[in-house]
Amino acid sequence: MRFVPPSTRPGLATTEFVTFAGAVLAGGESRRMGSDKAFVTVSGVEMVTNAVQALTAAGASAVTVVGGNARRLEDLGLPQIVDEFPGEGPLGGIISALRHFASADDGVEVVVIMACDLVSPSDAAVRSVAAALHDPAVDVVVPVVGDHAQWLHAAWRIGALDSLARDFASGIRAPQKATQNLTVREIRGRKASWFRDADRPEDLPPQNAH
Repeated sequence: MRFVPPSTRPGLATTEFVTFAGAVLAGGESRRMGSDKAFVTVSGVEMVTNAVQALTAAGASAVTVVGGNARRLEDLGLPQIVDEFPGEGPLGGIISALRHFASADDGVEVVVIMACDLVSPSDAAVRSVAAALHDPAVDVVVPVVGDHAQWLHAAWRIGALDSLARDFASGIRAPQKATQNLTVREIRGRKASWFRDADRPEDLPPQNAH
C-alpha cells in the first residue's frame, strides 16, 4: 500500500475537480441487527434511502444500490444492481459497483461507495471524500476517525478495479487488504457522526423503530 500525505482539512466545499458516481452496499447479513439493516428506519426513513439521498444531494452523477432485497428496493423506487459475489463481503460489492460504472462508459472515474447502515449519512461527508480524490495518481481516499479507517465510506477510482479483482480472486475479502498495490490517501478531521453505523438495535437513536 502506497500512502500519499494525509489531508487534515475539514474538506472542500464543492467537488469542482471531481465528477463522481455513488453506490450503497446493501448485501450484508444483518445478523446482529435481527432484521435487514437496509430497511431499518431512522427518523422515519429507511437507512438505505438515507444513504442514497446523501450521495444524490452531494452531486453524484448516478447512484445505485448494490445487492440486498431486490423487491423491497424496487418498492422504494431505488436503482439497484446485483452483487456479483453475494455473501462474500463488502469487497465483492465494491468490485460490483466499480464494474457497473466502468461499463457505463460515461466518463465517470470516481465512485464513492458507502454502507447502507450509516445512522446519519451526510452529503458534506460525501463531497469531502470525493473532492480529496482529485489527484489522478491516487486510487483510493479513505476517511480516518480516531484510529479507524472508514473503508465503507471511501472514494474509489475506477482504474483500481483490475487490482481489486485480482486480490479478490486470490481470496482476499477485506477492502483494506485489497489496497496493498494501490495508492491511498487518508483524510482526517471530519465529524465522527458522519461515519457512525448501526450494527445492533442499541446503536440506533432511541426514538427509532424497525
